[in-house]
Amino acid sequence: MKVLFVCTGNVCRSPMGELMFPLFFHEDSITTDSAGVQGLINSPIDPSSERLMQMDGIDASSFRSKRLTPQLAMSSDLILCFAEHQRKKIVELAPRSRSRTFLLTDFANLCTYCRDNNMVQGDTLEARLDSVLTNASLVRPMLPKAREIDDPYQRDFSAFETAHEQIGEAFASIAAVLEPARGFHAK
Repeated sequence: MKVLFVCTGNVCRSPMGELMFPLFFHEDSITTDSAGVQGLINSPIDPSSERLMQMDGIDASSFRSKRLTPQLAMSSDLILCFAEHQRKKIVELAPRSRSRTFLLTDFANLCTYCRDNNMVQGDTLEARLDSVLTNASLVRPMLPKAREIDDPYQRDFSAFETAHEQIGEAFASIAAVLEPARGFHAK
């Protein structure tokens, strides 16, 4: 399963998404990538985002930013972004990605709603994701308004900490739904 994270410049939020997401899953089949709708080309991760990644035990020193392309969007199973204007740009660039493109917090809400209403099916991560995506258009009107995760670019470190915390909370909600139980209780 390939998950693409998209923000504006691909130096703050989307690199954190790309690098943090696998920490929330035991599944080895997940691959992550990131890009920006106005992506800076070949820039390192923002120093504040890099500091937070170091605190998470992640080496982000080799990260380099890139701009979103239609090919990158279409090769992804799930596209998660952080603001509505980004979602609109992604869909303009790659219209067929519409049904797989969400604000991060909206997708977390969608996963939780589907779980709470017994709509998540399947024994694998991919099957569970497919069941959530299949129900998305039906469920979206019942979800709370999606909360954007503010861009911390050129702001103080606390803005980066807030974005990092919000991203982590959304990932925890998503993982609780998409990752099937890995064991059983012996009697």
